[in-house]
Amino acid sequence: MQLVLASASPARLATLRSAGIEPVVIVSGVDESQVEGLPPAELALQLAELKCEAVAGRDGLPPDALVLGCDSVLELDGQALGKPRDSDDATARWRSMRGRSGVLHTGHSLRDTASGRVAAATASTTVHFADVTDEEIAAYVDTGEPLSVAGAFTVDGRGGAFVTGIEGDHHNVVGLSLPLVRELTAELGRSWTRLWT
Repeated sequence: MQLVLASASPARLATLRSAGIEPVVIVSGVDESQVEGLPPAELALQLAELKCEAVAGRDGLPPDALVLGCDSVLELDGQALGKPRDSDDATARWRSMRGRSGVLHTGHSLRDTASGRVAAATASTTVHFADVTDEEIAAYVDTGEPLSVAGAFTVDGRGGAFVTGIEGDHHNVVGLSLPLVRELTAELGRSWTRLWT
């Protein structure tokens, strides 16, 4: 049984590897801007489902594969925040996030290519941000790290120092909830431990 990760995210890949799973990575190429106007948790799930579907429909997948699509958005003031457009956008976001809390939603869609069955759900984790200074924000944005991630922050990189607490699954904030993926695997009648390498 082989897990196929429909994501270019190095953090998701590292999370799976640290959990004993070596997935095949196939980037979905889904245009995330095609889905708009949904509440943040639904948006994350819809995008995850599109990514999973795009990869599961390709030729040459390993037989007996489970295809996993994921997408994360940060909810702040009811708005869904994906990757910032540019440095100015990242800076503005951090100025609005500092000293506050947001909810990181990650949609997960898992398809069993043998049966065609799909199990999908969203994991949500509350993230508390430090009251960082303008200088810290500028320095962080200058590293480029917040430009390539949902919500303009990481918890497993330089941004970790600017996160004062998390309520929920830490892995979800990195981009993939291991406990949820295990549950989805079981929902499809498969064994999580059989994915271990």
